[in-house]
Amino acid sequence: MKSAMRFALVLFTALAISAPAYAAENWPDSFGSYVTKVRKTVKTADLDTYLAAAKNPNGALLIDIREPAEYAAGHVKGTINIPRGLLEFQIWKKMGYPKTVNMKTKIYLQCATGGRATLAAADMKRIGFKNATAVIANTADFEKKGFPWEK
Repeated sequence: MKSAMRFALVLFTALAISAPAYAAENWPDSFGSYVTKVRKTVKTADLDTYLAAAKNPNGALLIDIREPAEYAAGHVKGTINIPRGLLEFQIWKKMGYPKTVNMKTKIYLQCATGGRATLAAADMKRIGFKNATAVIANTADFEKKGFPWEK
């Protein structure tokens, strides 16, 4: 019985981790167009820029906005996990609230492919953050590129 439960847990975890990436590849054209349109309104960073920030944040906040199971499967060392659906609620304490929050702090938002990061950067901009940047990169390339990676 323990073996069957262990297998079910492993299968469920694998599906939960792969589902967001699979869904990203099958966006309807209208949604892909929407993300592309939003991306033109926010700051973006490529893989090399994000790697430099990960190695030397220099005061920047690195936020992995993937779901907790995705984050637990592996993430860039030094990132904090705030799922996209909770970002607007949980960012404040990470920024020092109830003390004064510096709305100009550099914030890198990273997900699996850049889609969720793009939408999160737009949300951060709408609520007043001046320096939120969407990382447009695929997490599958992070380890290959030399990112400090941990599980």
